[in-house]
Amino acid sequence: MSYDVAFRYQQALEPGALTTIGATLHALQAAIADCRNAGLTIESDPAVILLARHLSILCADRADDAELRRACAAQIAELRSRPMLKTLALRGVAYDEPAKRLFHSEGRSAMRRLAEALGLNDGSFDIRSNKAGPAVSGEVTLHGETIWVQMSLGPFGSDRAICFRKVQDRQDHIGERNHWAAVRELLEPDRFAARIRRDLRLPLPTPAQPRLVA
Repeated sequence: MSYDVAFRYQQALEPGALTTIGATLHALQAAIADCRNAGLTIESDPAVILLARHLSILCADRADDAELRRACAAQIAELRSRPMLKTLALRGVAYDEPAKRLFHSEGRSAMRRLAEALGLNDGSFDIRSNKAGPAVSGEVTLHGETIWVQMSLGPFGSDRAICFRKVQDRQDHIGERNHWAAVRELLEPDRFAARIRRDLRLPLPTPAQPRLVA
């Protein structure tokens, strides 16, 4: 069945009612969808091209490129200074694959920083990421010789998203009793590491021996 309707051509010929970027973008997307459904080539469709040109005219009335580039750079700096892991934990990542992918990427990085704060040596721990199904967040796990830490978004919210416990070794997946922490604690690895050592009664890490220089 063809969905090549006349309305999109009429909008392209008389775009005066399309006065905002949002409205024009919606019309352009609808025209592209109709074009695809009709089996037509988008790149040469006259309605699609005219609507895209109208969109460019609307955008041309906005700030110049230099100002827009400065605004983009400022937004990038602000986003990088904001802990995305905390934001993702608060909003949830279920049924949102890009958010879930970022949640696991940021989670692995946070676990690596925690391992460093705990003084864990390279090769003495694993960091695992299991995304599980689309309806859940999955989990990111740090598993060392004496400690197991896992981040997962459950029904109790971000204040109980971190579970940690003492284990016998890296084959011990059960360990002793669970302790709970908030995602925001994971974002302060030195302070969180001190709490973990205190709650689990772990010894302080042995400082690395200085290397002798001949």
